[in-house]
Amino acid sequence: MAYDDTLFQLGMDLTRSSTAQKEDFGNAPGAQNDEQVRGSHEDRKDFFIERDGVRFAGTHLIIDLFDAKRLDDLKHIERTLRRCVDIAGATLLHIHLHHFTPNGGVSGVAVLSESHISIHTWPEADYAALDVFMCGKAQPHLTIDVLKSAFDARHVVVKEFRRGEELSELSWQAGSDRKAPDGGNKVRRAA
Repeated sequence: MAYDDTLFQLGMDLTRSSTAQKEDFGNAPGAQNDEQVRGSHEDRKDFFIERDGVRFAGTHLIIDLFDAKRLDDLKHIERTLRRCVDIAGATLLHIHLHHFTPNGGVSGVAVLSESHISIHTWPEADYAALDVFMCGKAQPHLTIDVLKSAFDARHVVVKEFRRGEELSELSWQAGSDRKAPDGGNKVRRAA
């Protein structure tokens, strides 16, 4: 298969149109123009979180499923990712999955307004590695039971990270000022 065809199948060929590119460039059904986006700043779903006095970009879960089943079933994986998006209260933009041969593993991502869910499976080892990263009001922890049940995993390991909590208050303020409705004239730089 030619290099260009391979990139196109992965949704990465810039010389051809793909669903992901249409969404990226605002051509997807229901896409908003720049004026609509600027006017709906309050409607953003990817805003920063403040919990226990700590401000951060989002919760990133690293989830490992062991002794799991149906890790080569593309349709089942897509349905499961959609259920995860729904249960977490997130907004799905696009799902792209790739089925590998000969082992049948699947790799892919659900792109969300609030970030993403990614998956990579090794059916020959009954193992799957997932990333669930969400910001705003989405609840990534609710995906854990969905994943455990859907793949009948006997053992699940979850590691949690708060992304961006190391940013200083000055950096947060500078980022906020750059997006200010007045055009961002109050930009401050952190030392």
